[in-house]
Amino acid sequence: MTGARPILVVDDDQILRQTLVEQLQLDGEFSVQEAATVAEARAKLKTPDCRCDAILLDVTLPDGDGRDFCAELRKDGLRMPIVMLTGSDDEADIVRGLDAGANDYVAKPFRIAELLARLRAQLRLFENSEDAVFSIGPYTFRPSGKLLQEPVKNKRIRLTEKETAILKFLYRAGTRPVPRQVLLNEVWGYNAAVTTHTLETHIYRLRQKIEPDPTNASLLITEGGGYRLNPEAKVAAAG
Repeated sequence: MTGARPILVVDDDQILRQTLVEQLQLDGEFSVQEAATVAEARAKLKTPDCRCDAILLDVTLPDGDGRDFCAELRKDGLRMPIVMLTGSDDEADIVRGLDAGANDYVAKPFRIAELLARLRAQLRLFENSEDAVFSIGPYTFRPSGKLLQEPVKNKRIRLTEKETAILKFLYRAGTRPVPRQVLLNEVWGYNAAVTTHTLETHIYRLRQKIEPDPTNASLLITEGGGYRLNPEAKVAAAG
């Protein structure tokens, strides 16, 4: 599942939780961790290597209210999308959840396809926000700032607009290699008078910035006539 979008599902209904896990992981788009309680979810999020792009969070949990936990996460500085799952569609409940920092509210029973569509919509909004932060190998990637940071060495790598767009698109593609022409069209536009050589030049420069050994790429991999990002690679930062 390397490269799949990591999602945390927090719900004490084991059958629903398993259904969500299966559906989310069906096409390899997401990898899922699960928790049945606030305490379990809190412990998972506090593990040093935890990566979580979004949370599906039940309102009613055995050891607390999901809305209070949502407010706690926001207070702790976590900004990933949080979609609340609730058995009530009462307006007052929805307002309380949104006020706690939730991005969206979905009432049970819900259609899985609709939940997935809402989740993807929130992820797209988040990716383009000032708060978006992603992990790529040893780096923290901040697209809005066109910046890679290596926390251990307190190192900052400035990216160009195109380099940022390349990393964002490859990150979203997950485990699937992106053909050169597709990446070229997405980053430069379908009508741009540029060739794949332009893309290859940008990939070369990007590797010089981020790879410990640019001649043996471990983060930005050439594969299947295109490129794939390996964001979970355990490598030391370049330089």
